[in-house]
Order: sequence, then C-alpha cells, then structure tokens
Amino acid sequence: MSVPTSGEKFAEFIEHVRKAQEAAAMLGHLAKANDDEMMGQGWLAISEMMKLTCINATKLATRRMH
Repeated sequence: MSVPTSGEKFAEFIEHVRKAQEAAAMLGHLAKANDDEMMGQGWLAISEMMKLTCINATKLATRRMH
C-alpha cells in the first residue's frame, strides 16, 4: 500500500473535473438538439465554469495564483 502524493491527487482531481466538463458540454448540446435552448445554455455555462476550475486549480498547484 502506497501513500498518495499531492501530484497524484491533483492529477486525479483534474481528470474528474475535465470529465465533468465534457459531460456538461454534451448535456448542453443534447438539450439544444432537443430544442431546449435555456437548458442547453445552462449546461454549457457549467462546462465553461469547470474549464475555469481546471485552469485556476493548475495555477494554484503551480503557485502562480494571483
């Protein structure tokens, strides 16, 4: 049994957030394809927030957060 490292946990976190971002984007496109523009825009906005979360988490992890 190994002790987890910060780097391993960061990579796991980023992977999960990116998968959530992709899923939200797909939900947005599917909603728009079903003529539900408001729901589609909502899911796409969530997808963008997840993308920004990855960017900010990476900055934080590399100590470049301003």
